[in-house]
Amino acid sequence: MAQTSTTSDQLINTLRDTVVSMVRRDGPDLSARQLGVFLTCYLHEGAHTVRGLASTLNVSKPAITRALDRLGELDLARRKVDPMDRRSVLVQRTLKGAAYLRELRSIMNEAAGVPATGRATKAARGEERAPRRAAG
Repeated sequence: MAQTSTTSDQLINTLRDTVVSMVRRDGPDLSARQLGVFLTCYLHEGAHTVRGLASTLNVSKPAITRALDRLGELDLARRKVDPMDRRSVLVQRTLKGAAYLRELRSIMNEAAGVPATGRATKAARGEERAPRRAAG
């Protein structure tokens, strides 16, 4: 039982450190609901609709709409009418949203004490260099 408590404490501290880092940095602050919508759209494959997100997150459609309004203002997600069913609205990912997710992963890894090594981490921080050409 002590192991579970220690793991929970580590997770809570990682969450706290991540949130503090996100608040301190120069960038958008997302509410818990906005972050939940954002992460659901980016981490769960497939098409997302307002109706589906409301069901998945067990919140009202107007709450999802308000969260998507904010995500849209920040260009982290956008809405588009479903061409197959004009009554339905699809939620699309954006390049800025993908970059935000990479940054969030990097901050979480740092908060969790995961070493920042490897190409993926460097690319997420924008530090990856173009490959050198062989002298010829």
